[in-house]
Amino acid sequence: MKVVVTGGGSGGHIMPVLAVAAALKAKDPKIMVIYIGQKGDKLADIPAQDSNIDAVFTVRAGKYRRYHGLGWRQILDIKTLLLNIRDLGFIAMGLVQSWLLIRRIRPEVIFTRGGFVSVPVALAGKLNHVPYITHDSDSTPSLANRLIARWASLHAVALPEEVYPYPRAKTLTVGVPISQQYRPVDAAAKRSFRAELKLPEKAQVLLVTGGGNGAHNLNMVVLATAATLLKRYPELIIVHVAGRALEDSLSDSYDQVLRPQFRDRVQVIGFTSELHAYSAAADVVIARGGATNLAEFAAQNKACIIVPSPQLIWNVKNAETLAREGAILELSEAQADQEGRLGKLVADLLDDPKKRAAMGDRLHSFARTDAAERLADILIEQAGQ
Repeated sequence: MKVVVTGGGSGGHIMPVLAVAAALKAKDPKIMVIYIGQKGDKLADIPAQDSNIDAVFTVRAGKYRRYHGLGWRQILDIKTLLLNIRDLGFIAMGLVQSWLLIRRIRPEVIFTRGGFVSVPVALAGKLNHVPYITHDSDSTPSLANRLIARWASLHAVALPEEVYPYPRAKTLTVGVPISQQYRPVDAAAKRSFRAELKLPEKAQVLLVTGGGNGAHNLNMVVLATAATLLKRYPELIIVHVAGRALEDSLSDSYDQVLRPQFRDRVQVIGFTSELHAYSAAADVVIARGGATNLAEFAAQNKACIIVPSPQLIWNVKNAETLAREGAILELSEAQADQEGRLGKLVADLLDDPKKRAAMGDRLHSFARTDAAERLADILIEQAGQ
């Protein structure tokens, strides 16, 4: 049996795909899992290095650039217009490449997590009479999944079916597929992960992550408050996952704004496949509102401060929904930019273990840790039809 999995452009697309691949292999090691990614993807090495992926191919894919909040003004932006026109050609090229690949591989089924690359791969599946299943982690379906929705065999979704614009009979709630490495963290597990990462057992640990590609604005907001926090909490350690392209510049910025004794307590990482270990070791997590990260931290019952990107409306909706339920603390970027505001929220959580625990437990109540396994069952069933 052969299964093609696709999705890329961000860790939020790639990590769920890898979680499903692991679940497929756990059910039957003989299943061949082939990953098709986007040519030029900065995170392409992650699936290539994953032991559950048997082969990796790349195809061209185009991006339609649209920016929430800019409205009609983006239509007049010449650079954006030219890039969108160029990428129409990439879509056509990717469709031909994907058609040839699918025809050669002959998989029984395709699983797509979304992202621009899913459009040519899914359409090539349709043209080659290979069924495909889509997955949406956010309450708002991605543009890619909306484009290919019509011919999908099934729409697997994270939230209740009625939230989505898909036919109810073809929509199934499964949750967000995450790695089995994300599980509830108690005091013993936290100590174990800290020992593994060589973090002091008695330290207070703040984890910051902007996702696989990083988030410049979030990095700058945390940088601005780091000195105050490090001075107030002598045992505080900041682990900052900056994004590969932003790692060097952020590290240099910390060098410039922090005294040496403070700088020694900040670790800057570009990207890590061990995020589950760092989040398990952390007391507080600062992150964007990506559905995959939120599902991962929910599984670990973590206390989170979420600063969603205003351009990614689905991130904003994710954060707003959980904030209303008391499962996270939310700050807009504008609020986070206000002097001392982010630092105050971090301090409130560091000073109050009971509040951290209550928030973590509330977030954990939204966790669905069997999504990858359920999707693997669905794919195997679909392949057998």
